Amino acid sequence: MLAQILSCQDARSVLNQGGQLVDVRTPSEHQQFALPGSTNLPLQEIGSASNKLDKNKPVMVYCQSGARSEQAKYFLNSMGFNQVYNLGSVQNYYNC
Repeated sequence: MLAQILSCQDARSVLNQGGQLVDVRTPSEHQQFALPGSTNLPLQEIGSASNKLDKNKPVMVYCQSGARSEQAKYFLNSMGFNQVYNLGSVQNYYNC
């Protein structure tokens, strides 16, 4: 199954509605380059999302290529996060 990547227009809309922007890359990748306002929650720590994210607000995840963010979306959905969107690559939003 291919990931459904969120468009730039839709990404801006989610953020304008109070969406949470989450970088699921490693801390070192996040430190090197991150989108403004993003929270770093590495994929391997996604199980702690309930302690760091609000389930009542949309969550938009991104990584380097879109693969880890698609996995994160699946895990967050299984944890009860109902509004999870895959931005895909960090470059997708940076170029918006």
